[in-house]
Amino acid sequence: MVQDKKKGKRKIEYKDIVILLRSTANTAPIYEKELNARNFPVFCDTSSEYLEASEIQTILALLKIIDNPMQDIALVQVLRSPIGNFTDNELVAIRMSENNGYFYEAMLKSRVSAEEDLRIKIENFLNSIENWRTLEKQMPLNELIWKIYNDTNYYHYVGLLTNGSLKQANLKMLFERAKQYERASFKGLYNFIHFMDRLRMKNNDMSAAKIVGENDNVIRIMSIHKSKGLEFPVVFLCNSSKKFNRQDLNESILIHYDLGFGTKNIDNVLHIEYPTLSKEAIKLRLEQEMISEEMRILYVALTRAKEKLIITGTCKDWNNFYKEREEILTIYSYSGIKAKLQERLIKKYASYLDWLTLLILNFPNQNKISLKVHKLEENTQHANQSVENKLEKVQYNEERINKISKILEWEYPYIISSQIPRKTSVSKIKEQAQERIQEENEINLEELLEKKVVHNFQEPKFIANEQEKVSNARKGTLVHLCLQKLDSKKDYSVEELQELIQNLVEKKIILEYEAKAIPIIALQNYIRSNLWQELKQAKEIHKEEPFYLNLPANRINKSYSEKDNILVQGVMDLYFIDKNDNLVLVDYKTDYVENGEEELTKKYKEQLNLYKEALEKALNKKVYKTLIYSTYIGEIKI
Repeated sequence: MVQDKKKGKRKIEYKDIVILLRSTANTAPIYEKELNARNFPVFCDTSSEYLEASEIQTILALLKIIDNPMQDIALVQVLRSPIGNFTDNELVAIRMSENNGYFYEAMLKSRVSAEEDLRIKIENFLNSIENWRTLEKQMPLNELIWKIYNDTNYYHYVGLLTNGSLKQANLKMLFERAKQYERASFKGLYNFIHFMDRLRMKNNDMSAAKIVGENDNVIRIMSIHKSKGLEFPVVFLCNSSKKFNRQDLNESILIHYDLGFGTKNIDNVLHIEYPTLSKEAIKLRLEQEMISEEMRILYVALTRAKEKLIITGTCKDWNNFYKEREEILTIYSYSGIKAKLQERLIKKYASYLDWLTLLILNFPNQNKISLKVHKLEENTQHANQSVENKLEKVQYNEERINKISKILEWEYPYIISSQIPRKTSVSKIKEQAQERIQEENEINLEELLEKKVVHNFQEPKFIANEQEKVSNARKGTLVHLCLQKLDSKKDYSVEELQELIQNLVEKKIILEYEAKAIPIIALQNYIRSNLWQELKQAKEIHKEEPFYLNLPANRINKSYSEKDNILVQGVMDLYFIDKNDNLVLVDYKTDYVENGEEELTKKYKEQLNLYKEALEKALNKKVYKTLIYSTYIGEIKI
């Protein structure tokens, strides 16, 4: 109960309590966070640093790459965030496609060469960046920021996190800051980013958003300075064991407004330095003034409470802490008479807890002051005893035990269904099929050694110049890309094919040394094929078409239930309507195979069947023929 001028005695409320701290910059956020975690309403005059909040850092990083994507740290930060939603393995795969240069360049390269799922992910992300970059030139900065919130759903996402309302308030504040900035003479994304960076570099951070006001029924956290002139029923003076800041006394040059300045003396002969007499004098004066100031501040803290003052501090070993001060007090006392504490003793110690402990020891009969020591291990032991006492009171019976056992031993009847992926890709299904083929045709290692067959040998990096060497897999990807870029209504000469490849280099889709590795003969064979002639006469041509297909789970894996479904996604290389209105499905393959058509058919038949099924369902039309076009063999009918 607390005393109220109007109501008399009443029950204590949150607003009757204040937590005072000598400095709130680093400590206050800790108290605020812990009280919030325990569902206590808190108002802090200095909350956690705004620019360091994860949600603000993420949006600022996104704004940076919209302005200039050649910033690896900002780009990877956004990619790993819920906005990009890229996994660590995906980021590694992107970087592996281009070991040197900026990460953005690696993304541009991976947009062509990566696996289907990752390629689509990269494409969507880069398209979003390009869209925002275009809008940045057309709309005010604050509207662009709100557009980003809506496009990415990031604003709603942070709202679902712990302290979500505070995070959303921070994002709203960033929107308002941008709006205010646009009203100033400097405008534009580039200037805004540099303005925020300068704030951070100068440690001139903004206050975080508040979701409660200072007049609400909340526990307040404030500095002792801010509490001057105020009174509260209950005051906690916390972190009293924090040492006074003496860092300024150790500077090379000390300055005092009355005594002037003092420096160190440097002896260039002996190669030593030592403080001058003036520096020591100034240091003593500054130390004396610092102690006087700390006394005044402590006095303010001790006089803020109307009814109850609770002072907290910590130390590693209380018994030694207490004993040491008890002994030193005896030494510094006047002939055993306990009176006012000597100035030398006050200077010797450097925290409020030290001073207060000395006072308690010097005046032990003060009934208004009580000292309580709480040991960490005692709290843990008390919690364990509490649990044991509760367990002793529980009366067990067989019926209850059977009921508990039944609950604990219960198994979910659809556990297999819960392990089935809801979504997969054609490439993953293809990998699983190839693994099964490899298991069926397992070759003995000894036979390989006898035949002296060595596969997948790669030269070490110090022998091979990887920058200029293009792997066979990469060559296949490059050829595949060129096949997609060819215009089926044209007849290409060798010079025109080379011009097409060079155009890819100029657009930074491929690199110069990669262009040199593309075999022109493979493209020439393609434009001389029967398939090319059919394409020239086709009524409709569709390339790189994505699709989704809902399949019974047991078609993907026989161990799965047929009652469950898996959504399969993929991208078809090519399908077209020929001159006779027949539907033709084509898949490009650049693999080198030893056993020709039979090996390719066995390897990719399942994949082509999925494409065929998806195409027929989508167009409600039967596929007339399914082809594999191999750059080594030519056309293969499935």
